[in-house]
Amino acid sequence: MVQPIRYYSTNHDSERVNFREALLRGQAPDRGLYMPDQIPQLTREEIWEFSKMPYYEIAYEVVSRFLQDEIPANDLKAIVKDAYNFEVPLEHLYNRNYLMRLDQGPTASFKDFAARMMGRLMQYFLRQEGRKLLILTATSGDTGSAIANAFYGLDNIQVVILYPETEVTDRQRKQMTTLHNNISVISLDGKFDDCQALVKKAFSDCDLNYLGLSSANSINIGRLLPQSVYYFYAFAKLAKDMDDSIIFSVPSGNFGDLMGGLIAKHMGLPVKRFVISTNANDEVPLYFSGGIYKTIVPSRNCISSAMNVGHPSNIARIIDLYGGVMDEKGNILKIPDVKRLKSDMYALSISDELTRATIKEVYERHHTFIEPHGAVGWAGLQQFFIDQPLDSYPGQLTVTLETAHPAKFPMEINDILHIDPVLPPSLANLEDKEEIMQPMKNDYDQFKAYLMMNFK
Repeated sequence: MVQPIRYYSTNHDSERVNFREALLRGQAPDRGLYMPDQIPQLTREEIWEFSKMPYYEIAYEVVSRFLQDEIPANDLKAIVKDAYNFEVPLEHLYNRNYLMRLDQGPTASFKDFAARMMGRLMQYFLRQEGRKLLILTATSGDTGSAIANAFYGLDNIQVVILYPETEVTDRQRKQMTTLHNNISVISLDGKFDDCQALVKKAFSDCDLNYLGLSSANSINIGRLLPQSVYYFYAFAKLAKDMDDSIIFSVPSGNFGDLMGGLIAKHMGLPVKRFVISTNANDEVPLYFSGGIYKTIVPSRNCISSAMNVGHPSNIARIIDLYGGVMDEKGNILKIPDVKRLKSDMYALSISDELTRATIKEVYERHHTFIEPHGAVGWAGLQQFFIDQPLDSYPGQLTVTLETAHPAKFPMEINDILHIDPVLPPSLANLEDKEEIMQPMKNDYDQFKAYLMMNFK
């Protein structure tokens, strides 16, 4: 008999809960992050069958392994089909090296994959229980717009989004601030890490328990499980046979995207290596190279703005997955299996200068646009090939994640290429819409007062 999956806290001081509770709570009461106590397995044969399926069917096959009997099969099939009604292009560049364009959803960002699924799952459970939630979300760019779009108009959910006022593009901001209704937006005089700290502090504030707070950041396990799906999709569509293997290059900021890939690997996906590339916020590459984890305060402002994170939340999950313990402040209380960690992942940092050069090189050599985050991933893969020549042979399958549409970064692309990328429909007509936001200092008491005054 298969034991039901339960979700425990990475701080190991909270009770285990089912998926519904983990999703709706967002963060564990002890400030840890929820992790499944077992990871369901898929055989090579089952993964190979995915090659015949559209994306939403693969999503059902993967996610249903975690939800087990918490949602009837027909209901879950309807949810995934509704969530994934857009294309997921796999663009060939050279040899067996591909870009996976995760920028075709309603907000032109990879965050759509998690946000749309999570919003529908939350609404499904909340309707059953007849209750409401107040979602608090910190964003460094694309998370906010994806959450705003995915949760807009849901009658059981209100959303408050905090973003660093000087570190998102105009288009990223307007995708959040022009929706209104059940979406409220705070422009914080601070960094992304400050936004994230305010959200986490609110979750642990007993005075706010009556608000029914939850999170839509990647601290929520409901964000990570859907993000494991496109790793299966890429392999299934590109593998030459069941014995093939794949290298993924994942531009990384808060490390939720990578964590989704690690879940896929631990489910049985034959991932040879993850190349994890950060921008100048290099606390994780430095940990890999020197064994000491040290947060960056304040985080460094780079052109790949969604990755300006000085202490990624999901590092605690990665440490946990490899047998260690890290608290919410970044202290490693138990050392993980470092040898296995380094065997599965290769971490490096990419400068803004190299990011810009990579955008230009990819356009000139391969005649395609990539934006700063995808450029960090592609540059990281090229450096990996130099550092690890045994993995750079022409027959090796690699996929680099392009996480946002180049048109979300028009000034940067124009400065580099002197070309304006064509706007996708999701970004059209933003200029004419009214923006509403609340400016705020980086002050928890002010944030708490705002929540207590505006939400009941």
